[in-house]
Amino acid sequence: MRAYARDAGAERSAATGRWRGAAVLLCCFLASAFVAGFIGFALSLERTESRLTVQADGVVVLTGGSDRVQEAGGLLARGQARRLLITGVNRATRGREIAKLLPVSRELFDCCVDLGYRARDTVGNALETRDWARARGIARGSLIVVTSNYHMPRALAELAAALPEAELYPFSVVSDHLRVEDWLDDAAVARLIAAEYVKYLFVLLRTRLLEPVTSAAALGAAARAEPGPRDAPKIPRARLPCGEKCARSVSSRPNPLEIVRRPTQCSSCARCCSTSLFTPI
Repeated sequence: MRAYARDAGAERSAATGRWRGAAVLLCCFLASAFVAGFIGFALSLERTESRLTVQADGVVVLTGGSDRVQEAGGLLARGQARRLLITGVNRATRGREIAKLLPVSRELFDCCVDLGYRARDTVGNALETRDWARARGIARGSLIVVTSNYHMPRALAELAAALPEAELYPFSVVSDHLRVEDWLDDAAVARLIAAEYVKYLFVLLRTRLLEPVTSAAALGAAARAEPGPRDAPKIPRARLPCGEKCARSVSSRPNPLEIVRRPTQCSSCARCCSTSLFTPI
């Protein structure tokens, strides 16, 4: 018995050791994947100013710096887009103040520049852009996206989820005050890019995994909640003035909420009634 107990204890210890080893290997793999992804993310950021020659239906700029707005205004002034949306504008900022920043005429600003005051973050920017694109009839068109180079991956992920049928062209703005190529030597730049990388991963997790699963579950629940043929409510038959049941069902009306009068005849007494009153149900 003692030998059996010792063997059982040794087996449990070995199993625990194997589980711990597997957990350590998994943690090491995830950490290596995170570091490799971060390096790839940092290296993928634009180092030089974007140059676009495309003609798009619209251009959207995510606020966060005056240089972004000026670059977007330049695209509009050169005729590369028909309309411009500035999303995430501070509610205390007046339109005339923004007009002074843009390299466009006042006439072009008044006709073709829209200001969005609702958005407070990147998710809000994407939703505001979606509503604007739908209202302007370009939700299935092409959009030039203007934002900072380190912010572009997350902005594109959010906009692609909000406007899946739109064609997006990134226009990355490179700032002289923040050089992403210095992330190995500058701790502040490294922290900024690392924070942006973590946010980007959360956006991918939410838009590509969590939201599709949630939407599929909601559609399944709605389908199960729909009544089948046996569960459909029975439509009552209307009463004639003589008290007999009419042979025509209420369902024959084009709109069950309308009151319709039509000539008919009683089924039992064969006495002609002048009208049949279909009351709302």
